[in-house]
Amino acid sequence: MIRITETQWINFLKDLSNDSRLNVWHLALLYALVQLAYSQNETKIIHVSGSRLMAMAHIKTEPTYYKYFKQIQDFGYIKYTPSYHPGYRSTVELLTLKESSSIYTKK
Repeated sequence: MIRITETQWINFLKDLSNDSRLNVWHLALLYALVQLAYSQNETKIIHVSGSRLMAMAHIKTEPTYYKYFKQIQDFGYIKYTPSYHPGYRSTVELLTLKESSSIYTKK
């Protein structure tokens, strides 16, 4: 397993600010995902629940959560695989730092 250092995570988060498509809700969700990945000691695939992500991102309504979560999927930052089984959490695949850095548009 590839280990990403704290510095690499911080640089990734700094790079997000260069993507003009992202607003505060996108960033809150991405920061929450990075925090979960770091706490789970994962670099690629993390286990998530929507309610946990909403709480971590300080998003109060489901429509807001779904809208911005879908957009960060569309922007290519994550790949979401839902779990329809109540005993299993869904997974989110984070793109590698290099892949993510190459997809945003600089203006």
